[in-house]
Amino acid sequence: MIKSKSFITDNFLLNSKEAEVLYHEYAKDMPIIDYHNHLSPKQIAENKPIRNITEAWLGGDHYKWRGMRANGIDEKFITGSTTLEERFIKWAETSPYTLRNPLFHWTQLELKRYFDIDEILQSSTAKAIYNKANTVLENKTPAQLLEDMKVEVVCTTDDPTDDLQYHKEIAKAGFYTKVYPTFRPDALILIEQDTFSKYLEKLATCVGFSIKNLSDLLKAIERRIEYFAEQGCRLSDYGMEQIFAYDFTEEEADLILKKRIADIEISKEEANLYASCILYKLCKMYHAKGWVQQFHLGALRNNNSRLLRQIGADSGCDSIGDFSQAASMSKLFNRLDLENGLSKTITYNLNPSQNEVFATMMGNYSESDIPGKMQFGSGWWFLDQKDGMKRQLNTLSNMGLLSRFVGMLTDSRSFLSFPRHEYFRRILCDLIAEDVNKGLVPNDIAFLGKMIQDICYNNAVNYFKFN
Repeated sequence: MIKSKSFITDNFLLNSKEAEVLYHEYAKDMPIIDYHNHLSPKQIAENKPIRNITEAWLGGDHYKWRGMRANGIDEKFITGSTTLEERFIKWAETSPYTLRNPLFHWTQLELKRYFDIDEILQSSTAKAIYNKANTVLENKTPAQLLEDMKVEVVCTTDDPTDDLQYHKEIAKAGFYTKVYPTFRPDALILIEQDTFSKYLEKLATCVGFSIKNLSDLLKAIERRIEYFAEQGCRLSDYGMEQIFAYDFTEEEADLILKKRIADIEISKEEANLYASCILYKLCKMYHAKGWVQQFHLGALRNNNSRLLRQIGADSGCDSIGDFSQAASMSKLFNRLDLENGLSKTITYNLNPSQNEVFATMMGNYSESDIPGKMQFGSGWWFLDQKDGMKRQLNTLSNMGLLSRFVGMLTDSRSFLSFPRHEYFRRILCDLIAEDVNKGLVPNDIAFLGKMIQDICYNNAVNYFKFN
């Protein structure tokens, strides 16, 4: 067993006096804008205490699920029907074995920041930590947890057919944290999915008219974008293996959609052509609204068909893919740019071997009066750990302007995940301080501190322009 002594000190990850000053005097107290996550707006609107740390930690955390599976824990303790305490005990049993995995740092940071717990989570401390955390959570609602971390803005990830009722209730509640929807239209694009026809029916019900062709579909999409905008939406998102950028005509896309509606089999080529058409049309609509568009690219999903059948999608069996990305990004962005229809754009790369590909691509489409219009986004998913963050920051520094970066996000389903912003800020401060001590940048702490504050908060304020 690990000796149960805190290593999350005030100067955790800060390896010089300069790093300590940059973090404690400039980064630490900046508010948080979490512009992409998967938090439940229903939970925020209802604002009931979560009460149990197992629900807060293990309810949808694929990182922890993967760690437990790698440690040989039976699936019944991960996604099964055992008690909440039994599941927590198994996670505590696993936690020491995650040493050098980011899970170890995240776990201890969250215990420290939310519960003032210094002990290392392991079998010998599990019971006491479980009880203490649950006592704290009894009186902590989601809105309070967000406010405690100074989270000013949260952007959830929402289906185009969502009625956004919970977002309306949150807006009326007047919480410290503003909660805005994000338009995530993957289901509209993936025409090959078995659920596509039923989804079109759901969309038709939502907009109040039948969808029989491409014109109807585009009208329906435009109406939903308008509705999202009325609820404060400023962002769209897209999560695919690659950007779809096939040559198409609207007539071809219309014919393919009609075939699919008629339950006539379509080819992979036809599906990609249709998807390219819809994605392009969406991008044009986003630009008209002044939205930021996000592209999460490169995940190879649902690799374990056994667990897919047993649990369903998003079960923690996705991995990094090795897809070609540059040509399709270039084709779509260039067309939009030529037509003066390219929105502010953030691309997130899941394959570290392609960091330079993404960073250099985003440098091709600048626009006067919009500093940092095209963003190479923060380390995502498997890369939002110490090494992945440093690689992203170094690549962005080498290929673009780190000073214009809009910073970190959680991409999380947990209300206890916001110390990840602290983690990022400590890494950023240590990286800049390292350059100071190597003589690579001027030893002007005030100047560097302002740059760090911009990356942590100010750039996001100016970029997204939330109400």
